[in-house]
Amino acid sequence: MTKFPSLIIFVSVFLTIYGLLHYYIYRKAVNAFHPGTLGHTLIIVVLCLLLLSPIIIQSLEGRETVTLNTIVSYAGYFWMGILFLAFSIYLLIDIYQIVISVSSRIFSPALLKFIPEGRITFFAVLFIIALINIYGWFEAGNIVVERISIKTSKLPPGISGLRVVQIADTHFSATYGLGQARKITGILKGLKPDLLVSSGDLIDRGLRNRDVIEGLFAGINAPYGKFATTGNHEFISGIKQSTEFTEKAGFRMLRNEVADAAGFISIAAVDDPASKTFGSSQGVVAESTVIDKLWPDTLNIFLKHQPRVEKGSIGKFDIQLSGHAHKGQIFPFTLVVSLFYKYMDGFFELGNGSSLYVSRGTGTWGPPIRFLTFPEITVIDFSR
Repeated sequence: MTKFPSLIIFVSVFLTIYGLLHYYIYRKAVNAFHPGTLGHTLIIVVLCLLLLSPIIIQSLEGRETVTLNTIVSYAGYFWMGILFLAFSIYLLIDIYQIVISVSSRIFSPALLKFIPEGRITFFAVLFIIALINIYGWFEAGNIVVERISIKTSKLPPGISGLRVVQIADTHFSATYGLGQARKITGILKGLKPDLLVSSGDLIDRGLRNRDVIEGLFAGINAPYGKFATTGNHEFISGIKQSTEFTEKAGFRMLRNEVADAAGFISIAAVDDPASKTFGSSQGVVAESTVIDKLWPDTLNIFLKHQPRVEKGSIGKFDIQLSGHAHKGQIFPFTLVVSLFYKYMDGFFELGNGSSLYVSRGTGTWGPPIRFLTFPEITVIDFSR
């Protein structure tokens, strides 16, 4: 059952921050064009609809309005990316204008001529954003295969190597669907994984062709199994429906438990903390109660959606596989995300025999673009 107070707080904080960003861009548009009453009203109405588009998208979920849901999703999420980029670029412009204004008072008023007129600035910002979105659309589809090699003494006799392939944050949804699933599964088949894992956020809301995508993933052969853990969006989308999709796609969903694979691999997974906000029948489980069930002599793989490391867990797993951060997905949001996550992207040696790999994510959330944060599928090759 949804924890209503936590959900209300979450939505309120989101709408407040998102609303302030809209107001910032509203002021820039008004100052650039000085519209009349009709134009002013039109800008306010359009921005209000765009502000509420995430809520509209959620309200359309489950209704017989697939086409409308897809259109609104693309419009709302593309706008989300445009809004953030506009805010970032205008913030730099504001800093530049402040520097010029202060310098003009100190040195010469003639420096003010280097501040462009508001309308010119507005169109220049739109042009830059258009270029980034065009490029970002293609970058989001350019999935990179990242490869890591790890030496281990935990492979049994007769097995010289083990290939673990990780996907993360595919966010299959109204804006990331069948075409992308075909591309991902095509790459996965070519990689020939011994073990395939999803470190969370496999599915999001509004997905069409669900059964076809389930079939594509179910058709991937991984001799030692396919395992998944929950991300925050499994709970946001509904844990029951998300688990059903994951299992029909051929994955075993691990929720605060340890599983055996091939007799020499142990896979542990913990639920994402979003279970507290969006409800979980299992309740909150301490990470230590799961990690302590791992066997020291097996190759221990720990699936944890968020790239956070508990000191007490180090030494009890061989590698933790995480995602969630997307490396910010759209630069310069990378800089913001780095303030919240010490481990945001790549491979890290944690000490005491433990390591961490944080995926940039295989898909996209929200805006269906990436900028300077290529999506990835990760190959971890264990050898003697």
